[in-house]
Amino acid sequence: MQKTVYEDYKYSVQDTARIYVGCKYTFGEFLEEEEIQFKFRLVMQKYILPEADPEDTLESHLYYLAPDSFLVKIYRQMKARVRVLVLEERKPFPGIGSASGRKGGKKRYVTRQLTVEELANIAPQEKERQGYVIQELSVSKLALTAL
Repeated sequence: MQKTVYEDYKYSVQDTARIYVGCKYTFGEFLEEEEIQFKFRLVMQKYILPEADPEDTLESHLYYLAPDSFLVKIYRQMKARVRVLVLEERKPFPGIGSASGRKGGKKRYVTRQLTVEELANIAPQEKERQGYVIQELSVSKLALTAL
């Protein structure tokens, strides 16, 4: 039996203002990845890792984050945003019936940008019902320098 390693969404990209990190990293992998900015890894190690398991992925950590957690305040200080996919039902165009062949009711994934606070305020059961898939965590470089 061959064990495959899931490498999609394990990436780090930077622009002039933000750092973007794929959410399939475990905290252990995250801290070892040299392409991720050192200050970001340091903040994660100092503030977030003591509250999490090194084998947890960023995705599961963010998915189950409690809204009253101290970690939400840390993410707010970093001006963190999360890119998520949400399963949404397509609505039919008004005034266009089945004659055009377009029907409503089809489900599709739509990308949304949320703050970590907004994500944490959604109950895990609701996230599961709506089909949330957490793809990416982004933080402000300027906010990182302030920590």
